[in-house]
Amino acid sequence: MKNLYVGNIPYSAKEEQLVDLFSQFGEVQSLNIIRDRETGRSRGFGFVMMEAESAQKAIEALDGKEFEGRRLRVNEARPRPKRW
Repeated sequence: MKNLYVGNIPYSAKEEQLVDLFSQFGEVQSLNIIRDRETGRSRGFGFVMMEAESAQKAIEALDGKEFEGRRLRVNEARPRPKRW
């Protein structure tokens, strides 16, 4: 399994739309658009969990692709830095 970072998501995009987009390359295990705690509004990025082979195909096909007027950034998610 690979966790993908998806950046530059249009604020109006729905999770179902992204599941449909990424499902073209394999089964989407989970998808999470990060939202502002105060407003609940999308912060313009999220994470998609897929099988490694499918994830690589999605990165190659979708990184830089225009989606609802914005160019997506898709790459393998890096571990979150530890906070002390």
